[in-house]
Amino acid sequence: MYWYKLTPLDILMLRDAKPFSPQERAWAGSIFPPNGHTIAGAFRGILGERKDFKIVGPFLCYQNTKNTLYLPRPLGFVKSVPLVPLTWETESYINNALWDKTQPCPLVKPHNKKDDDEDDKDDFVKCSGVETKFRQYLPFCVVKEYLKTGKIDKHCWRVVDGTHEDKPWDEETRSHNSIEPGTKQVKDADGYFVEKAIRLHQNWSFAIGINHEITTPATIRLGGEGHRVIVESCPELGEQWQELKTISDGNFQANTKQADNKDDTKSIAYLVTPGVFERPHKYNPEQRVNLCRPYPWEWKLKDGIFVSMSTDKAVPISCRIREKEDKTKSITKSIPAPQVFAAPPGTLYYLEKPQGLFQDTKILPNDKKNRVNNWRQLGYSEMLWIKYQGN
Repeated sequence: MYWYKLTPLDILMLRDAKPFSPQERAWAGSIFPPNGHTIAGAFRGILGERKDFKIVGPFLCYQNTKNTLYLPRPLGFVKSVPLVPLTWETESYINNALWDKTQPCPLVKPHNKKDDDEDDKDDFVKCSGVETKFRQYLPFCVVKEYLKTGKIDKHCWRVVDGTHEDKPWDEETRSHNSIEPGTKQVKDADGYFVEKAIRLHQNWSFAIGINHEITTPATIRLGGEGHRVIVESCPELGEQWQELKTISDGNFQANTKQADNKDDTKSIAYLVTPGVFERPHKYNPEQRVNLCRPYPWEWKLKDGIFVSMSTDKAVPISCRIREKEDKTKSITKSIPAPQVFAAPPGTLYYLEKPQGLFQDTKILPNDKKNRVNNWRQLGYSEMLWIKYQGN
């Protein structure tokens, strides 16, 4: 894999998955970071030919004295306190509560952390009269310690002044008007719409690993309107990612091999890129759609190893176009297809024992290519594994 740092020269237009046209919807949203389909399309443009891509990322990158990899914060925390499934926290007073066993297990604070609330308020809410900001993206060193210990020190959640670690970009709203010819009035039809643009803060870029070497520096066109992005080789980002991956693989393999004590195999999967977990569902003889859910379909709640998860609202991804032939005009129309909804980066999954993804399998037992492995090739559903070490 070759690692590159991508720095926008201007704003980026990365529209969301909602169908948009000025006649029907006057607002075009934008998402960031860009998804794997957008990245692959941009790099295919610079390579000049269609090639199979394997992507890692994208992640964020901050340059001060050196380039540092940043990953989305894990969502299973209340301030600095990690949440755990109720079934793992046997001494919690909430154990007497009733809950639906067909749903993921409720998450609770460890029983020995309840006395830290007031200290957290003093440390996090106010600092010298100024409200303290929380990191929404964590640097490489913090993530590395999290993979090793399963913990993040409360001081590591604070945003370093001037770094914008709570939100490394600004959103700019831009309106577009079309004037009726011969008047000073906006057109009644197709005359007005608004779109949202993304502008990264200074010293911020995003990092990507791909399986093709590119002569750098170079420029690519990314997103709507093809705004330019500088591509620079950055092998130190690859070294940081490989270090995290090595720790993760070690945690996965160690917990997979252990079988004597069930408590020693408890694991947490940390999703660092959007997770796409879908399967075909035939609800109508004439139509076939894919159902998406926030955790893998092969992970079973009932009598399985999957226990619970901590997640947020889904990330819509626009990656499908459905063609419809117009027999009256002998033309083919491209219309939006049902979109994909991905689990957001930072989602945590709690399992009794680590289990890999069906997406990771390239070749099926019948020697056919696994089509859903395409999601992994484009960087989706990337997980880092943590060995649960108790309270």
